[in-house]
Amino acid sequence: MRLKRTISLQHLAASRFAVSPKQLKASSFKATILEIGSMEMAFPALHIVEPRSAHTHSAILLHGRASNGADFAEEFFDSPTSEKKNLPAHFPGCRWVFPTSRERWSVVFEENMTAWFDIYSLVNISEKQDLQVEGLKESTAYLLDLLESEIALLGGRSDKLVLIGMSQGMATALWTLLCSPGRIKGKIGGFIGMSGWLPFAGDMQCQSPSQSLQDVISTRCGEQIQATDEEVKKMLSTPVLLLHGTDDAWVDIELGRQASAGLAQLGMHAVFKEYTGADNDGHWVKEPEGVDDITGFLGDIYPRET
Repeated sequence: MRLKRTISLQHLAASRFAVSPKQLKASSFKATILEIGSMEMAFPALHIVEPRSAHTHSAILLHGRASNGADFAEEFFDSPTSEKKNLPAHFPGCRWVFPTSRERWSVVFEENMTAWFDIYSLVNISEKQDLQVEGLKESTAYLLDLLESEIALLGGRSDKLVLIGMSQGMATALWTLLCSPGRIKGKIGGFIGMSGWLPFAGDMQCQSPSQSLQDVISTRCGEQIQATDEEVKKMLSTPVLLLHGTDDAWVDIELGRQASAGLAQLGMHAVFKEYTGADNDGHWVKEPEGVDDITGFLGDIYPRET
């Protein structure tokens, strides 16, 4: 039985926020705890599930609001494919890296909780969106360092790395991807987003063809992308898979559709999959169909056990 973690029920009843979806019994996968770089005081240790065979590829996976890397690893790897196997069993050469966001003050919940950034509303993500800026800047800087570190372990092969995010983790991972030109040489192997949204998606949809991605990033976060046009084009060609439940009670599917449309406005092509009947009121990956789709997507990037 899967149990949902709940916080401040009167706020959740207003359907403003998505919280971490599930708490599960402990599983027996091998994990390692590490620290990274200059951000180790601000962010907790990494939770790493080491490859079962020779390390060939890596994935960095971001949890949702009020969760953490270790819990997300248990939850995600407890979700089977139609072959009754989890992702590490399908891809034994992959190293799975689960960072944890630091705790930050939630304006609405009026308490500290793990969150990649603060947000006022998921009914209208543009409402008081300045609250998002500080956390996004901090988390993106940390995650870009983490991507560079993991790519170095892969011998500089950025195409062997996939970035994955759930709920607010998808929003943060997607923003990190958009900020990556100039920091990440080449392009990463792929991006998977689940039950999430695109921060400042309205800016993407409103921009004219003459506006650049740098304009959007610098306007919202005051950051300049130091990248050539070719580096931006490489990032925009990253394979993207987005998954969302039509009955998602925490992050409405329209936000997922808006994310897909925003990426298209930038010139990216995202495969957008919709499902009905997933766990946690639709706010999770549909089993096994969604997990099968993830496995198929990763199978084009990772060597798969046959």
